[in-house]
Amino acid sequence: MNRTARGCLAGIMALSLPGIVLAQESKSAALAKQLTTALDAAKLDSIAAKVPAEDGTYVAALYFPGAQLLVVSAKYSAPTLLDAKIAQKNFRDVYIDLNSASIQGTKLFFEDLGANGLQAKRDDDDPFDTFEEKGKRVAFDNEWKKQKISEQEYMKAFSSADDRYSEAITALLDQLKKTS
Repeated sequence: MNRTARGCLAGIMALSLPGIVLAQESKSAALAKQLTTALDAAKLDSIAAKVPAEDGTYVAALYFPGAQLLVVSAKYSAPTLLDAKIAQKNFRDVYIDLNSASIQGTKLFFEDLGANGLQAKRDDDDPFDTFEEKGKRVAFDNEWKKQKISEQEYMKAFSSADDRYSEAITALLDQLKKTS
């Protein structure tokens, strides 16, 4: 059997073995890099925006350069108040309002430690990212058993969180373009 055929056969076997989940690329990594670079250039440590596709939903981020990006998205009962704060560039206030007074059950919270996009896998000593929705938190720390979920459920949760994080960052990037 030639080398190419053996490589293909090994790949097919690896895909068919139960319990093996291939490492998943982060969709949010490039967007997080764009956002942090833009925040650095604008000398901002926070940004907030209205989510265009979801009526009454807002997103806001606090940025700690080189360390972390904390992003919250939620519906808010007084949208005109947040619209005014965004217009006045009081982005940190929007972040605080969304974190503390959002409509119950609508809040999404992302902790991007490293400010490099969500990562499904990590090295042993690296910090890990988390996602929280409706009071349920998933830590992307490679330890799905401790969270009482299967590896497949862990990767599904990562994929969903990464998609939603990418959408949130995109809204923030659009807002940054408007304010600069």
